Amino acid sequence: MNRRLFLKSSALAMFGVGASPLWLSKAAAAATNNNGARKKVLIAIFQRGAVDGLNMVVPHGEARYYELRPTIAIKNPLDLDGMFGLHPSLEPLMTPWKDGKLAIVNAAGSPDPTRSHFDAQDYMESGTPGVKSTPDGWLNRALPGGKPPSPVRAVSLGPSLPRTMRGAREAVAISNLKDFRIANAKDSESFESMYASTMDKMLAGTSKDTFDAVRAVQNVERSVYTPANNARYPDTRFGNSMKQIARLIKADAGLEVAFADMGGWDTHVNEVPQLSNLLRDFGGTLGAFYTDMGDRMADITIVTMSEFGRTARENGTRGTDHGHANAMLVIGGNVKGGKVYGDWPGLGKDQLYEGRDLAITTDFRDVLSEAVAKQLGVRNSVFPGYQQPKYRNLLIG
Repeated sequence: MNRRLFLKSSALAMFGVGASPLWLSKAAAAATNNNGARKKVLIAIFQRGAVDGLNMVVPHGEARYYELRPTIAIKNPLDLDGMFGLHPSLEPLMTPWKDGKLAIVNAAGSPDPTRSHFDAQDYMESGTPGVKSTPDGWLNRALPGGKPPSPVRAVSLGPSLPRTMRGAREAVAISNLKDFRIANAKDSESFESMYASTMDKMLAGTSKDTFDAVRAVQNVERSVYTPANNARYPDTRFGNSMKQIARLIKADAGLEVAFADMGGWDTHVNEVPQLSNLLRDFGGTLGAFYTDMGDRMADITIVTMSEFGRTARENGTRGTDHGHANAMLVIGGNVKGGKVYGDWPGLGKDQLYEGRDLAITTDFRDVLSEAVAKQLGVRNSVFPGYQQPKYRNLLIG
C-alpha cells in the first residue's frame, strides 16, 4: 500500500484547490461564534431533473391551469392562500407553513434560455447563467477564505463534491458518515505513522489534521442517534442525507454550509404517480428534518432549487417537457414565511415564455444572495456579473 492508493481507498472525499487534501483544524471551537452563540447553517438542496413546479406549488386559483393540464392537474391541493396550494404529498410542509417558517418564491429561475439539464445545472451551481468558464461554485464562494475553522465546515452528502461547492475554499464530500474512515484500525495506525514520518512537508503538515477529521466524524457516527420529537426520516437516499446533516448540526461539529440533492424529477411520461412518490420523499424528508431540529431551526435556513421548470401544457404522454420558471422553497427560523413571494406572470398564452412556459419574474440569484447575506453574513456578491441582487425580503436580518 502506498500513499496514492491510501488516498484513493480511504473514503476521504476531500477537495480544495487542485483536489488537494483538506487543510484542517479542530472542529469543537468552531461550533459557535465569538459571542458564544451557535453558528448559522445554510443548507442548499438541488432537485435534479427539473421538478414540475406548477404541480408542486399549484396555481389552483387560475382556471387556465386546469385547461392546460386536463389529465395531470392537481385537483385538490393543500390550499395556502386561495391562489396557490401544495401538492398533497407535501402535507408535512404544512407545519412550517403554518408556523410562518416556510416561504415560497414562485416564477423563479435562471434567465438563461437553455433547456439542457447539464448546462442549466452547471449555470445554477456556478451561479453564472450562460457562462461555462466559471471555475468555482456559488456556495464555495460564499464561504470565508483562510484556514477553515472546522474539518466539516462545508459538507456535501454524496460520493463526490458537486459543482456548487468546488473552488478555492475547502469542502468535503461524504457519502455516509460511517464510510468516512480508514478500512480498519490497524490500517489507520499504519498510515498515520507513515504520513507522520514522511519527508514530504506538505503531506506531513496535513496528515495529522486529516486523521483528526476522520476521528471527529467517527465520534459523531458512533453515537446512537435518535431523531427528536418522534421525527421519522424516509428510508431513502435523500432522507438519509438530511438525517446525517441533522447529526452533524446537533454534534456541534462546526457545520456552516451543507448540500444535498435528489434526482428523478424529469417527468416526461406518466407524471402523476411519479411526482406523487417523489414529492412524498421530498416533503417527508424536509418535514422530518424540521421536526427533528426543533428549536435549532432558529439557526438554520434551507433553500431548494431546480435547474428549470416544465411546460405549462401537458404533453401527449401525460407528462411535461423542459420549461423555464419554477418554484423555490425557503425554510428556516429567520424566514418570513406563510407567504408566496414573487410576481405571478400568469398562464395566458400571451403571458407564457415563448408561448409555452411559466415566465421568470425572480432571478434565482436574488434568493440565494439574500440567503448568503442574511444567513452567512457575506454581504459582497458571490455572483460574478450580478452585483445588485433584488432581495424579496424573505429573511429577517
